[in-house]
Amino acid sequence: MSLFSRHTVGKDGLSAETMTKGARLITAAEPKNPVSEQFRTLRTNIEFASVAKGEIKTLLVSSALPSEGKSTITANLAVAYAQQGKKVLLVDADLRRPTVAVTFGLNKNASGLTNYLGDSDKEVGAIIHRTSMDNLNVMPSGPIPPNPAELLGSGRMTNLITQIKSHYDIIIFDVPPFLMVTDAQVLMSKMDGVAIVVNGGKTNKGALQRTNEILKIAEAPLLGFIYNDQNRKKKGSAGYGYGYGYGYGYGDTKDK
Repeated sequence: MSLFSRHTVGKDGLSAETMTKGARLITAAEPKNPVSEQFRTLRTNIEFASVAKGEIKTLLVSSALPSEGKSTITANLAVAYAQQGKKVLLVDADLRRPTVAVTFGLNKNASGLTNYLGDSDKEVGAIIHRTSMDNLNVMPSGPIPPNPAELLGSGRMTNLITQIKSHYDIIIFDVPPFLMVTDAQVLMSKMDGVAIVVNGGKTNKGALQRTNEILKIAEAPLLGFIYNDQNRKKKGSAGYGYGYGYGYGYGDTKDK
């Protein structure tokens, strides 16, 4: 296992708060902040990994369990790449608890991934939206469907990825936790790289082992693990206890 970086994301919030307020884009709001530097370090480590793995144009970011901060990390990583001058597309492939639209100020009814996957006449350009940041476009989830895993594993999803790869330097996919649903697993074979967010205060050894077993069985292109230390606190302006976590409602799982 390799640890990309140690991030201080803050205390967990309720899923309702995350979905209504979105992830805090610290890299955009405060680029000189020490936390923003951590995201740039993460970006650099992924680039180093690509030297050994080959070009990484599609990156899947997930976690073992809910509430590990993956959506905050994914959104800030996308901003960090855009600030580098890379042409970036952030795809909200979490078709159960989406956050990208609200994070980037899009209309809640904005066309997104499920609109395209469920409509053979839908054009790719209609589901890609510009953001206020140079070089960064987003693809929101679209309406929550009854069959997320089936849509993500479809041939139309494969065709979509093939199309957008030629237009961006990197495409980052935010997907649900590995141990809750199969969505991440069906997408892995279509990715150049996979990164797993590990929460220092939440992820237990058993969950990490099960996730690692899934990755090995699937022969996933694992780049490493992102350690999100939400319990570490700093004094002064560098102490970011911003309350953005990720609470899920998959199956019988209850928000904490």
